[in-house]
Amino acid sequence: MENSPKKKVLLIQQGVWAMSLESMPLASGYLKATALADSRIREEMDIEIRNFDGGATLVGMAQELFGGGQIPDVIAFSVLGWNFRTFGCLAETFKQLNPHGWVVFGGTHVANQAARTFRLFPDVDVVVNGEGELTFRDLLHAHLDGAGRDELGHIDGISFTDGAGTLVTTPERPRIENLDIIPSPFLTGAISLKDEDGNFPYDVALLETNRGCPYKCAFCYWGGAVGQRVRAFSRQRLRQELEMFARHKVHTIVLCDANFGMLPIDREFVEDMIEVRNTYGFPKALETSWAKNKSKMFYDIVRIMKEAGLHSSFTLALQTLNKDALTLMNRRNMKVNSWEELAEWLNKEGMECYAELIWGAPGETVESFMEGYDRLAKYVTRVATYPMLLLPNTDYSENKEKYGLVTVRGDKDDFEYLLSHKTMTPQDNELIHRFLFWSRLTAENPVFRNLWPALRLLGGITQSQAIRSMVDWFAATDDPDAQVLQHQLKRYFTDVDAMGPATEFVYGRAAAKQLFRKWWHSAVRPRVPEQHRAVLDEVFRYDLLTLPAYTSDSDEQDEEFAHPGLPTVDVAGERFHVRKDVSFHCDVPALVQSLKRSEPYEHALGDFTSSLYYKAGVDGFVGSTNHEEIIYFMGRLEREMDGFPGITARGAA
Repeated sequence: MENSPKKKVLLIQQGVWAMSLESMPLASGYLKATALADSRIREEMDIEIRNFDGGATLVGMAQELFGGGQIPDVIAFSVLGWNFRTFGCLAETFKQLNPHGWVVFGGTHVANQAARTFRLFPDVDVVVNGEGELTFRDLLHAHLDGAGRDELGHIDGISFTDGAGTLVTTPERPRIENLDIIPSPFLTGAISLKDEDGNFPYDVALLETNRGCPYKCAFCYWGGAVGQRVRAFSRQRLRQELEMFARHKVHTIVLCDANFGMLPIDREFVEDMIEVRNTYGFPKALETSWAKNKSKMFYDIVRIMKEAGLHSSFTLALQTLNKDALTLMNRRNMKVNSWEELAEWLNKEGMECYAELIWGAPGETVESFMEGYDRLAKYVTRVATYPMLLLPNTDYSENKEKYGLVTVRGDKDDFEYLLSHKTMTPQDNELIHRFLFWSRLTAENPVFRNLWPALRLLGGITQSQAIRSMVDWFAATDDPDAQVLQHQLKRYFTDVDAMGPATEFVYGRAAAKQLFRKWWHSAVRPRVPEQHRAVLDEVFRYDLLTLPAYTSDSDEQDEEFAHPGLPTVDVAGERFHVRKDVSFHCDVPALVQSLKRSEPYEHALGDFTSSLYYKAGVDGFVGSTNHEEIIYFMGRLEREMDGFPGITARGAA
């Protein structure tokens, strides 16, 4: 008797950005690896991951999933705010093809939200509440046992509807204490680390070293594990995963931890990563959400990374500097709020640092936000500013009336966008959203890096004043080239995708650089003291010249700016574009460093020549607006390449 065909299970994940590289499907990888570790499931089921980017269309996704071959028996979606509606529509299509199939939703956007999910998308059968690895394995066993979709009450950590149509939520499943019982999706091959050409297909490698967060901020639901003890994966396992990434020449590891840098095991991880990098040449950078309370352990880790030349962007996750807002968001007592000393120390150590601010927190006003922005920009010019979104299961979301929050759902996503609250009018909100657009575009991503401190210290113009002049100038100009940015600004209020096209235009078109020149010469330069204008002109020019080697129009390669047609060199296993012998009227990095340290800067004045090096491959990142990665593609002076041994020419000199 022939064996019955294996049942087909699809795991669906979709990133937020439309980009040429994939976003690693870590959540689906955990589910697949855990399920296939079970011998019965491995023998009776085929499990595939289908990973889509943010630009995928519903029709295209449906065609790929259901257009040929065996229709799945179980289809499971990793649901976030940007794909909630898309996945609900795909569930409807799936049920037309397989009415008896199972649709499983999991993820932070639907956990504990079954009533709303089932009401909006009745074709969804199960919502997973909490960690999904063991729960999904149990669901697959129930399917193999022949259980009905309304007969799942024996499985903890889920919601479903019973035979009478009543919503059933089973007891909460305890958190997984020993995380190593979850097989590694990398070491098991559950996530493929090569594309058809043998290259690493993802923008970065995603990795967890631990789960859990001891804090309970009013706006956050980090993995559903807020206010909980931190649990860690073993050092041996993490070391093996690092070595595997190194063999695939992965440049950047991005940790999905909530508070990396507060435990001794975090130092061990960094030490292991440095040893692996020294052996294989990769990985070269570590990005993460750093611990909110910066202990001695954090400072030790920073020093170790600096001495080893392991790159990172250290984050000041402040969110607000307003005391009333801090109290309402349950962050008043965090040591992160004593941040000036830390920022000064990072600057002294020469470490890359950026800060995060959220606009729209209850208690915040226009005046307090701008005051906090400029206070922060004195120490950290790369300020990541985001409008506050109401996320499911957070204190803000569950107590909207208490805070006076008025919201609207997004046009393309399921996030709740703030319109107003007790200390923010709709007019305030509109005003700051215009500011956020230009701040994110030019300071976070960042178009300008050296200009902001030089302009403040030599020109007497704060960062917010300069950006507000940009808001006014671009609103008033009738230059046809500005229409691209004006259009994206209109979209920005409730469309998370608006920033990507704006960044592509600014980085990739010479016309955009000319627009900023017009803004500079008409709106800013006349306001600075005459004796500093020439120096500030050169700082402005330097920032534009050192934007990544990228063009959004293959027919346009303006020789004034970096572009992919520049010759390349191999540097320590990576490819860099090189612009030879560029003339400067002052040493901008040295000038800005001296200004920030309140030191004499005369040594930085005067003409000099240097080649500029631009890391190749930025086209995979520009549209994502991932500033933590984009910063590695900015142009560097030849002396800043001293840490990269063995420069070997590949292109024409």
